Amino acid sequence: MDVNTLLKRNVNEHTEKKGNLTYLSWAWAWAEALKADPAATFKLETFGMYGDKCYMDINGTAMVFVTVTMFGKPMTCQLPVMDHRNKPITNPDAFAVNTAIMRCMTKALSLHGLGLYIYAGEDLPEQDTSLIDNITDSIRALHDKGDLAGMYGEWESIADNEVRLSVWALLKPDTKVRSAIKAYKEKLESTESK
Repeated sequence: MDVNTLLKRNVNEHTEKKGNLTYLSWAWAWAEALKADPAATFKLETFGMYGDKCYMDINGTAMVFVTVTMFGKPMTCQLPVMDHRNKPITNPDAFAVNTAIMRCMTKALSLHGLGLYIYAGEDLPEQDTSLIDNITDSIRALHDKGDLAGMYGEWESIADNEVRLSVWALLKPDTKVRSAIKAYKEKLESTESK
């Protein structure tokens, strides 16, 4: 596995939402890092005269720094120690610092490609079209069998607007699939406009 493979990896089923932010499970992310590069390491950067502080004190709040080395390349990321509202904590306790360290490690992993699209505010990795291809193939197979004909009438292609709207309505409960469809459509439109 290499950086390009990690960039394409869909990690959505290992994320959770807190407020308006998406978090990737650090344990799952680290396991994937080790699969990609068994020699991967991460290091908490330390501060203070004796290197005895695990965070940088900034006006009573804290910032942690973690370096992840994969494929022989170290990448360092920083993250403030935050509360549940994503606001910096004054004089943070050990639990808050530990949480920030693990989130920072996951963020540093993204610099190597794993889940990077999450930090760019996107729903899916740029080149992940397998989900859309599977859905399209399934719908075509249903149509060919005639299972959709009675429901939607005859149609020439998956691009027929009435069919698209009907399928879209069926997918309403699954927002990940709908997000994948939107991302794929935008990618196709940007490719066609070039």
